[in-house]
Amino acid sequence: MSSGTDATPAPDFAHDTTPSTSATDDDLGVSDSDDDDAPQDHHTDSSSSLPDRWHVLGLGQAMVDFSGMVDDEFLERLGLQKGTRKVVNHEERGRVLRAMDGCSYKAAAGGSLSNTLVALARLGGQPIGGPSLNVAMAGSVGSDPLGGFYRSKLQRANVNFLSAPVDDGTTGTVIVLTTPDAQRTMLAYQGMSSRVNYDPCLASLISKTSILIVEGYLFEFPDTIKTIAMACEEARRCGALVAITASDVTCIERHYDDFWDIMANYADIIFANSDEARTFCHFSEKESPISATRYLSHFVPFVSVTDGPKGSYIGVKGEAVYIPPSPCVPVDTCGAGDAYASGILYGLLRGVSDLRDMGALASKVASVVVAQQGTRLRVQDAVKLAKSFAFHQKSSAVWSDVGSDQISSL
Repeated sequence: MSSGTDATPAPDFAHDTTPSTSATDDDLGVSDSDDDDAPQDHHTDSSSSLPDRWHVLGLGQAMVDFSGMVDDEFLERLGLQKGTRKVVNHEERGRVLRAMDGCSYKAAAGGSLSNTLVALARLGGQPIGGPSLNVAMAGSVGSDPLGGFYRSKLQRANVNFLSAPVDDGTTGTVIVLTTPDAQRTMLAYQGMSSRVNYDPCLASLISKTSILIVEGYLFEFPDTIKTIAMACEEARRCGALVAITASDVTCIERHYDDFWDIMANYADIIFANSDEARTFCHFSEKESPISATRYLSHFVPFVSVTDGPKGSYIGVKGEAVYIPPSPCVPVDTCGAGDAYASGILYGLLRGVSDLRDMGALASKVASVVVAQQGTRLRVQDAVKLAKSFAFHQKSSAVWSDVGSDQISSL
């Protein structure tokens, strides 16, 4: 059930709860869709060698993605409606995975936030334009092999997954079934991913963090919203910046008040696309993205709004700067916004004061991901981007953007 030639038969995960915190691709018997995650120079393997501080800590959903090709008959046999997204329970997930036995697929440590963190870790993987960046994630995975797979894949990409696995817990998964007509049917099993608890360990991590970035999908879960609020409060107390990703229009609509409560009281940075930005503002589709960007920047110090192939906007204190798109031949737009966010974070951490320079880098990072198959920024591309950006910074004698003072005040 995969277009890849290196995929292997799918194992039966339906009843596999064998504890594992270090499962590998071979253990799982799957083909890895992220084949460019060899450890970089500053990669660490033991908790004893963890850094004293984190440049960025992500708080989000930890889910393993399974993806591959199926035919219509496969969907009909399982009673699945093509092109829909459905939340399934443990038994339903097991039924689908058993049906996949003998098929082939690809697996990845998935998620919007993890895409951003991996790209950021790769951009900052070498001391180019500054020290290597320390990037980490906190979330919730089970003690099953899938949890070990998720932790291992992020670790190999230089993103340290710092939350301990939950004993006897099951790791969340998203099964993406693509038919020949390119329609995707998605089955999401939340598992432990929806249970992110605030505890002394998380508080300690936040106290050692420069930027805390919270994934918007966590707002779907009432108990997790409490965790978000406490995490943001701790970040504010310790002087860390708080970034929020919008994640999804329908999620914003369902939890509008909760989003705004966090944004108005804690957020320093917001990442959204044009539709999400308009939803935050209660604007109609007729309103321009720049209007939404300006409006949001009255409440959040730094606003990043992407508008697909039309470009993007950065808003600061009621003003917005337009960022032209970086030219490319699009192959796969999935993950473009995640990559863009990594470019913004990289610029902020490197002390860039020119909004247009920062946006241009983010746009370039996004264009590189759009021009490839897959959602992850490749290591070699990240190194080229970081070197090019560092050279541009050194050769620029004057920072001219009117928003530089506001950015430095962050």
